[in-house]
Amino acid sequence: MTKALVKLQQLRSEKGATAVEYGLMVALIAIVIIAAVLLLGSNLSTLFNTVAKSV
Repeated sequence: MTKALVKLQQLRSEKGATAVEYGLMVALIAIVIIAAVLLLGSNLSTLFNTVAKSV
């Protein structure tokens, strides 16, 4: 009976789920970075151009 329980616990391993969760977190972070660059990119570009022209 204990051998069957050990095999059942091995089948219920959550290593794959952890990898999927990390993948989702990386994707979410990438989306946030892309959104921030798109939203702030033009504002920063005009700011740097203004500073460069004044120098």
